[in-house]
Amino acid sequence: MSLRTIRHYDDVGLLKPSGRSEGGFRLYTQHDLEQLLLIRRMKPLGFTLDEMAELVRIISDLHGGAPGSDSPELRSELKNFIHQVTERRAKLEDYLVRADELLELLVHQ
Repeated sequence: MSLRTIRHYDDVGLLKPSGRSEGGFRLYTQHDLEQLLLIRRMKPLGFTLDEMAELVRIISDLHGGAPGSDSPELRSELKNFIHQVTERRAKLEDYLVRADELLELLVHQ
């Protein structure tokens, strides 16, 4: 992921650094890195920035340990994302099958 992308995520509020150095450099924790990796996995699946932010919030809330952090509503929201990822994965599998068919056709020309 490029620095430009990470800066953009900061600018839009998707991934805020945990702090800044005296020189103004963004400082990220292990938790921030985990959020970034989640975002990086969502991007190629076509999730919007708002959807990414929503899933980051859900997972942070579930892992936060605060009262109500394991509410049925949060679990339902997470299940919705699981369903979306499953559907998008199935679509990608279909694309791969079609790509394999095309490659097979082209190789035998």
